[in-house]
Amino acid sequence: MDTCIQKIRELAADLLERGEVEKVIGFAQGTIPMATSPISVGTKQGVDNLVFNSTCGLNLANFASRQKGKIAIIAKGCDCRNIVTHIVENQLQRDQVYIIGVPCNGMVNKFKIAALFEDEITGFAEDGDTLTVSSSSQTKTLKKQEYLRENCLLCTHKNPVLYDVLAGDLVKEQVLENAFPDVDKIEAMDVDGRWQYFKRLTQNCIRCYACRNACPICYCPTCFVDEAGPQWVGKGQNKTDVDTFHFLRAFHCAGRCTDCGACVEACPMGINVRDFTRKLNKDALELFGWEAGLDISKRPPLDAYSPQDPDDFIK
Repeated sequence: MDTCIQKIRELAADLLERGEVEKVIGFAQGTIPMATSPISVGTKQGVDNLVFNSTCGLNLANFASRQKGKIAIIAKGCDCRNIVTHIVENQLQRDQVYIIGVPCNGMVNKFKIAALFEDEITGFAEDGDTLTVSSSSQTKTLKKQEYLRENCLLCTHKNPVLYDVLAGDLVKEQVLENAFPDVDKIEAMDVDGRWQYFKRLTQNCIRCYACRNACPICYCPTCFVDEAGPQWVGKGQNKTDVDTFHFLRAFHCAGRCTDCGACVEACPMGINVRDFTRKLNKDALELFGWEAGLDISKRPPLDAYSPQDPDDFIK
């Protein structure tokens, strides 16, 4: 058994047995290959269902808020950053959550792996940096590093920023010369080119709201797309309504997004939803020196005022 999984199970069992927490939120193996799903474990016997591997792409911070009693949560770097954001935004109290931090070497891009096969994937195994993926007709051995998600390739916070205990050794953080090559590529386009790029990006959107539901910072009591008085956006597949949903949701995430990739992970149409928020993350860093979820004592830049804030846009 992977030592990280073994450590997670040992820690979870101990916390539940001592009554320090009422439940442990983590990942369980899914019903199909390359799939894991969130799980809430409330008994010592249930901890054997807990797993952790490179398919645990959803952000468990999404399940931490509005819980009653004290909980424990298995949290990789981006999960921890969102837990920090939840605490800062009063969605969660720090003493309410016990954080089992998991240093992360990245999550795999399931769409990229699936594209290698013409038939359905029937098996997936991970051994260190090697992936073994099989279908009914063939088996492929892949290097994990070559099939990581885009956000993981650009991640500079692989280790948990806030935790009570670690389930593994800290990993080496990346130092990138340019953390936003994807944004630079879009910025280099002319105005019409950028508009056409985003029109193509949303052309297959079916308005299922999976990206919103998976996002750990989309927790408004009533989302603007569900508001009826006044109605901000139509319910159908009108292209203007589809684009309005994506652009407005992105701006609601400005200065708060940790680029965890949960939106992309959840999208059934394979849309790179991150393209809507990456520019805002770059602006937050360049204008305010801000990255979301790194400091429990500071509020996001668009949530606070400082005399040193840039004001060129006013002039």
